Amino acid sequence: MLTRKQSELLRFIHERLKETGVPPSFDEMKDALDLRSKSGIHRLIMALEERGFIRRLPNRARALEVLRMPESSTPGPARTQRFSPSVIEGNLGRVRPSVADDIGPAHVSIPVMGRIAAGTPISAIQSRSHTIPMPPDFLSGGEHFALEVRGDSMIEAGILDGDTVIVKKQESADTGDIVVALIDDEEATLKRLRKRGASIALEAANPAYETRIFGPDRVRIQGKLVSLLRKY
Repeated sequence: MLTRKQSELLRFIHERLKETGVPPSFDEMKDALDLRSKSGIHRLIMALEERGFIRRLPNRARALEVLRMPESSTPGPARTQRFSPSVIEGNLGRVRPSVADDIGPAHVSIPVMGRIAAGTPISAIQSRSHTIPMPPDFLSGGEHFALEVRGDSMIEAGILDGDTVIVKKQESADTGDIVVALIDDEEATLKRLRKRGASIALEAANPAYETRIFGPDRVRIQGKLVSLLRKY
């Protein structure tokens, strides 16, 4: 039997994993549960792990995996949103209504648009190099693109150097979303978006990197992270 706080945290982690493919940071968990310190989150994580509801993955910063949910728990629907490095005509990367056959639902071909910096920003996103297949369950309606991550500025959000992120095309995002941002139409980076009045902050998930703050006219949102692939 889980306590109310344990159930709330488990549900929050589960929904975030469904939404973005990466677990929330300890700061996000603390804010979601309205706790004053991270020590309370540590205790809740340990309790959930001891009871077999979650597992902490080795060699990954704050990476969590939900093993099961309480039988009485009914998670809310996952939400996804969008991305735009360049316009690609046609249906490549666009989710169509799923058609099942004897094998199962068809996969969607997602174009890989080069590399994205999770660290110091790099040159603007490149043209398509190849495609990767993705199950429709990991996507939503609209166009999707994949980018190969370079750098370690998002390790505390569970995004590692060498991962491939799947983003959905959109030009706006909510504060707290992990986004692909284009700075001055020249540099592209993967960071957490924070809106501070009229300014835009691009926040790393690694204390070694500082938060960068820009005027709204200098940053264009290219999309929101919706899933993540990792080679083992």
